[in-house]
Amino acid sequence: MHPSPSKKSDSTKKLDFEKSLARLEEVVRKLEAANVSLDEAMKLFEEGVELARACQKQLEEAEARVEILLKQADGTLVRKPFEADREEEENSD
Repeated sequence: MHPSPSKKSDSTKKLDFEKSLARLEEVVRKLEAANVSLDEAMKLFEEGVELARACQKQLEEAEARVEILLKQADGTLVRKPFEADREEEENSD
């Protein structure tokens, strides 16, 4: 059975998150510039709020997935800090 085309793969989601975060950083830099008109600043601010919400949602989804993966067989949840750097190192071996 093939995944439906509307569902994004994990690598696509990560790429979307990275792109969204990079764009959010760009929006913040533009807002901090002194030469931005009020109209453009409002448009940038609205875009920034949407990007921040989207990134936050993706982070919450990732956190929920990590908690599910850490759930022990007896049903108790073991909360551990997610160490992305360590996981990337293990996956690169």
